[in-house]
Amino acid sequence: MYLFWRVLLFSFTFWEKLYMKVYIKVCRMQGLRLGEGVKIFERVYFGSEPFLIEIGDKTQIAGGTRFVNHGGTTKTLRRLEGFEDIRIFGRIKIGKNCTIGSNCVIQQDVEMGDNCILGAGSILTHSIPDNVVFSGNPARFICSTEQYAESLLDQNTIYPRELENDRAKLNQWLKENLPYDYKKAKVYKKTIKTE
Repeated sequence: MYLFWRVLLFSFTFWEKLYMKVYIKVCRMQGLRLGEGVKIFERVYFGSEPFLIEIGDKTQIAGGTRFVNHGGTTKTLRRLEGFEDIRIFGRIKIGKNCTIGSNCVIQQDVEMGDNCILGAGSILTHSIPDNVVFSGNPARFICSTEQYAESLLDQNTIYPRELENDRAKLNQWLKENLPYDYKKAKVYKKTIKTE
């Protein structure tokens, strides 16, 4: 039974990867500009105008991310008297060495600087400078990329780095050696206003 589920999962994954490969090729033929070493994981949507999108070298984009090149709400507005001519289109530019988390939305007229991180589930409605971490809905400044990197040093997992070339061995090492340490629960105090 295990083998059946593995074959089924492999088949699904194969078709999913093939779909994305073909989709990206079509988007590039339409004018999507991807730098060297860009990694796109799972389904990413480049909107109806991929020719308005530019993504810099060594950027990685997680699944579920959507690029919105135009304002779809204008269809509703065009039905109102005096607003028949409203149209919104805009470019999107992502810098080099950026990470965009799962299920983000990046709206038109937005430029993301180099070495930036956009947290999972974020909606980026305005441009952000180089070397920053933004997250939320709408996305807001969290810290600099360097501050974020320094904060992760406490959580850094030390393992034989040569295992990164063999994922099965790395997984086995993690399974056997990773400690059962969990983050502590946060307690939020309710503030009571007194008059």
